[in-house]
Amino acid sequence: MTNFTYRCSQCGAAYEADQVTYTCPQCGGNLDVLLDYEALKKEAASWFAQTTQREASLWRYLPFLPVGDPGGEGTPLRRAGWTPTYTLPRLAQALGMTRFWLKDESPNPTASFKDRASAVVVARAREIGADVVITASTGNAGAALAGMAAAVGHKAVILAPKTAPQAKIAQLLVFGAQVVLVDGTYDDAFDLSVAAAEKFGWYCRNTGYNPFTAEGKKTAAYEIYEQVIRPHGLERLNVFIPVGDGNIISGVYKGFWDLHQMGLLETMPRLFGVQAEGSAAIARAWQAGSDEIEPVSAQTLADSISVDLPRDGWRALRAVRETQGAYLTVPDQAILEAIAEVGKVGVFPEPAAATAFAGLKAALAQGLIAPDEPTLVLSTGSGLKDVGAAMKAVPAAPVVPPDLDALAKLLAEE
Repeated sequence: MTNFTYRCSQCGAAYEADQVTYTCPQCGGNLDVLLDYEALKKEAASWFAQTTQREASLWRYLPFLPVGDPGGEGTPLRRAGWTPTYTLPRLAQALGMTRFWLKDESPNPTASFKDRASAVVVARAREIGADVVITASTGNAGAALAGMAAAVGHKAVILAPKTAPQAKIAQLLVFGAQVVLVDGTYDDAFDLSVAAAEKFGWYCRNTGYNPFTAEGKKTAAYEIYEQVIRPHGLERLNVFIPVGDGNIISGVYKGFWDLHQMGLLETMPRLFGVQAEGSAAIARAWQAGSDEIEPVSAQTLADSISVDLPRDGWRALRAVRETQGAYLTVPDQAILEAIAEVGKVGVFPEPAAATAFAGLKAALAQGLIAPDEPTLVLSTGSGLKDVGAAMKAVPAAPVVPPDLDALAKLLAEE
């Protein structure tokens, strides 16, 4: 296990690894995990320069993670991460872009980006002897925890809003987690899960609240470096990321920041956070130039990023400000259109994942980036997570009798 310390992202207070578990005791801010970057510089340069075959998962980065080898060989725990990055030439051409990539997180074991965080949190739980891990989730984080825990026989408890999509609830149940539906919002489930963890002595995975979630998510940045930045010799890259709680963009920022500290990245990629118009607390704060994030009453079909009060909002603002990026908001209709547009080149995104692509289109239209700038979209989950939303994105299929003439007539009309 790589040695690490904590530093509060807001007040700057420092802690040893065994002094704190979740947030800063002084101000309540979320904690950053700090590695020994000076010691890692030489190792990192050598490691990333090698072309030897490594494990096709996030566990290839064990030298740069604050957990030891979790075991679990032969299980889905060892398959989280190392997802494909596509160039999608027809989509790039339609955008008028010359250097475009889309990183597709749907091949993860439970079909979303959240497997990265859950895999690392489960590894940490096993290290510290925590018998039960609990989380609040609108679906994806819970499914990821349930799946990663099931892979190694660990107990998971998931609190989800009763309005979460049925496909996501089904995943939770099939993976054998103890599932409780909360008659309230995600934020209500979040607060209840923290209280339950404290009362019962469970380990809480909650997004942002647990500093190891960002450590799992940072591995996507390492992969982008390996798959895109290094092989193409890019000096700068734009990265578009869907934002709800703010932990994905915070984690991706942390990964690039690690690489910068280890001397591998001279210039950090520009991070663009994209929120649904109906759930845009962080984007509003950014547009106002404020550090204060006011809660909203979230209303969007993109359930994975539907959040009243973002729990990692401060670091999400930092990620964009310190990389000279921007926040954009997009309406639900643009999200639906993005599902259909990306789907036509063979990638099936859920609404939250499609939000990032909708944000890229908005950025091009507003002149925030130029078409010739190297740009990557992070597509965070499979459309199979929310088939109901997907059906709203496309026309209904016609019905014909089992008759060739009827089929021919329909085809001629279309």
